[in-house]
Amino acid sequence: MTLIAAKWTIDDYHQMIAAGILCDRQVELLKGEIVEMSPEGEPHAYCSHEAGKYLTVLLGERVDVRQAKPITLPNDSEPEPDLAIVQPLGRDYREHHPYVENIFWVIEYANSSLEKDLERKSKIYAEAGIKEYWVVNLKKLHLVVFRDPLDGDYATKFTLYEGTIQPVAFDDVSVSVERIINE
Repeated sequence: MTLIAAKWTIDDYHQMIAAGILCDRQVELLKGEIVEMSPEGEPHAYCSHEAGKYLTVLLGERVDVRQAKPITLPNDSEPEPDLAIVQPLGRDYREHHPYVENIFWVIEYANSSLEKDLERKSKIYAEAGIKEYWVVNLKKLHLVVFRDPLDGDYATKFTLYEGTIQPVAFDDVSVSVERIINE
């Protein structure tokens, strides 16, 4: 006997949220599945918060740095990345979460969720067309960078331990890897 999980659309998910069905749950929608999110430990909360402040100062009014807020993707996914660096559209976000075309890049901080972030979420983000995705490995204190989405995966992947990186969307900006990792 094969079990088939019920798949949910973004509209279904929003209706559940509006009805209060998910109000006491820490969940996100990934490829039509409602998935429990891992609780944030202290290093995760501290590092993502500090990196968010750093990127806000570094990039100024060119972006909004959204911390742990949903983004809406066309593959029935509405993840809540730790940081989403998006176009500063102001009140437009009262009507919708950022869409792919509004997103410069996303960052996840991973300890217990490392496998999910490196494997499942990287494929979801690539399939949706997110141009750049960073995962901070809090266990080993390094940054994994995914770029160039191609056929549901990223064609480019590399790891940084120190130095600087220029985001694809802002090649005139040097981001300190140490400040993102928050060593």
